[in-house]
Amino acid sequence: MMTHAFSRPIVAFFIAFSILTSLSQAFQWNETSYKGNKYIPLRKVKEFYEFKTFKRSGRKIIISNPGKAGVTLQFHAGGQEVLMNGVKFIFSNAIVLLKGSHHVSSTDLIKVIHPILRPDEIRTAKAFDTVIIDPGHGGKDAGAVNRLGTEAGYNLKVARLLKDNLTKKGFKVVMTRESNIFLSLKQRVEIANRHKNAIFISIHFNAVGRGASRARGIETFTLSPVGVAHYGRSIKASDFQAKPGNYQDSANIALATAVHWGTLMTLNKRGMKVPDRGIRRARYSVLTGVKHPSILFEGGFLSHPSERRLIHSPNYQRTLAKSIAEAIAFYRKATLNKPRRKAQ
Repeated sequence: MMTHAFSRPIVAFFIAFSILTSLSQAFQWNETSYKGNKYIPLRKVKEFYEFKTFKRSGRKIIISNPGKAGVTLQFHAGGQEVLMNGVKFIFSNAIVLLKGSHHVSSTDLIKVIHPILRPDEIRTAKAFDTVIIDPGHGGKDAGAVNRLGTEAGYNLKVARLLKDNLTKKGFKVVMTRESNIFLSLKQRVEIANRHKNAIFISIHFNAVGRGASRARGIETFTLSPVGVAHYGRSIKASDFQAKPGNYQDSANIALATAVHWGTLMTLNKRGMKVPDRGIRRARYSVLTGVKHPSILFEGGFLSHPSERRLIHSPNYQRTLAKSIAEAIAFYRKATLNKPRRKAQ
């Protein structure tokens, strides 16, 4: 699934926002209801997308097309972590055993699997020339703090480097803040929505309490689809209300995958191996309110003893900025050159 650094593994992450019946009017999905959600047998996923192999190894279920340009999906029975050509996704629902076979939720089929496997029907990812960079926190809100620095400061450093990289690539760049000032979440959303033909990326770094200081790695957030909870909490009534950002669900996952995978790949290549914590769903205000394809990127843990030193390194900051810029450029190229396929 790869012909060069950003091609096959990422090209396969760009497609449509759709409903299940639109995937194929004739195909029999054998959809089943379970605990308020709809589920599809994984064997039907294999059949519809014409995978060659389906095998189980313990709790792993692997669907693949062998070969250098093949695609491999690795599911975990009872779990929500799924690897797609090595990129970790945190699904909205766990893989469940129903009627003697393992099933994936229709939400995850529509919002993640289909956008990965059919990069030719994307409807909402349009041509853009502007990147809105949102350095998280600032001013009276320092974010996470350690003895080396503040999250607000690191966010701004990476954002400025990213701006320089994107400008060299011909993008127009809008910064929600250019200095150490405080902006409300509402102000950030308002700035973003003033601009047309744009995408939005909010830059952050992570932290946890002392008892969990071993946590480390990169994670990328996109807006939770309608009916999916914010990461780390249970579902509530407001989660069933569509937000402005939900219009971009498929574009969001495409942009997140390009940035997440591209950054991890570049860091690993340069000897700065950082764990992959996955692409996750959340209802952060800057994701719910922004109308453009949007992601929130977490570049590592300031609370981790060694990772905070890595984050403090100018080389690490430059590498993050360069890899994100390259991923954005690739994402734009993919959205301008979408292949088309005949309806099934």
